[in-house]
Amino acid sequence: QVQLVESGGGLVQAGGSLRLSCTATASIFSFNSMGWYRQAPGKEREWVAIITRGGFTNYTDPVKGRFTISRVNAKNTIYLQMNSLKPEDTAVYFCTSSTTTGRNYWGQGTQVTVSS
Repeated sequence: QVQLVESGGGLVQAGGSLRLSCTATASIFSFNSMGWYRQAPGKEREWVAIITRGGFTNYTDPVKGRFTISRVNAKNTIYLQMNSLKPEDTAVYFCTSSTTTGRNYWGQGTQVTVSS
């Protein structure tokens, strides 16, 4: 059973930065893609960013130019660098991975709170 463990959330003022980490208990090359979702209070979970096995990255429009997804293969870890944070970025952020067989794994989530 693959596990994804997130870390790096916290409280930050608007305009600040945080870096989230997600470490997998399997080689990240076993996944077609990995990414981040977030869920704000009272809202549905929404997709934030993706990085494919081939290194392609993409972002939801509200975070383009502010967030960067990356990976360190040797550490089986992906990151989400979040700059110029806004109060509307406040949410629980979840790491996810997708295998070649279509199975999805999720982390437990890490809270990000941006104060105005």
